[in-house]
Amino acid sequence: MSQRWACRMLENHGWDMAFSLRRMTLCAVFMMFGSASFADDVLAARLNALLGQEREALSVVPDARLSALTTVPRTANRDVQTVPETLTYSRDYIASLPAARGGAQWRCLSEALYFEARGETVKGMFAVGEVILNRVDSRSYPNTACAVINQGTGRRYACQFTYTCDGLSDKIRDQSAYAQVAKVAQLLLAGTDRVLTNGATHYHTRAVNPSWARRFPRTAAIDSHLFYRQPTRVVSN
Repeated sequence: MSQRWACRMLENHGWDMAFSLRRMTLCAVFMMFGSASFADDVLAARLNALLGQEREALSVVPDARLSALTTVPRTANRDVQTVPETLTYSRDYIASLPAARGGAQWRCLSEALYFEARGETVKGMFAVGEVILNRVDSRSYPNTACAVINQGTGRRYACQFTYTCDGLSDKIRDQSAYAQVAKVAQLLLAGTDRVLTNGATHYHTRAVNPSWARRFPRTAAIDSHLFYRQPTRVVSN
């Protein structure tokens, strides 16, 4: 690509700040290292005029604002969740991750995992989280984690997740356990593949035997929980 063609392409861009900064940098490099190839004095004059206008436009931008626009934020300050390339279901792996943080849905899911699965293995924590998010994806349930978790809350023992309606305190007392399940919740909400429960929408502990468990196909058995998928209803004409 010739310097003449590159700068002409840059010149054809709009006047927004992002492109302005790129044009100034790239064309300055072209002029420094490739000025001998600019046989056309008119093109060089136009380029100089363009850069002068760019500098004039930038001069009215406050230094603090310009710095904020051109400085890449530190990773710790970015509200970005990413899925790791490899996921290991171990406490050592979870412990190696940075502290988790997030919004309302993350807090709801973290709380649910704390009360429903903090005593399970890491795989068991992910499995319970899968059920909640599988319900979020289902048309049969609300479309947010918070709504799914609190569905039926207010009616004693008529809720979907017992801890929300058993009348006991929901105060989180074990901060170490909470920090762990919070990381699991963050990974799940970031889009970690749900491969443990085969689409389960229900679970119960091995200590109980609810009536619906005889009608729903079992999909997995992990730690103290058995997992099931709600049958698909077929509507006939």
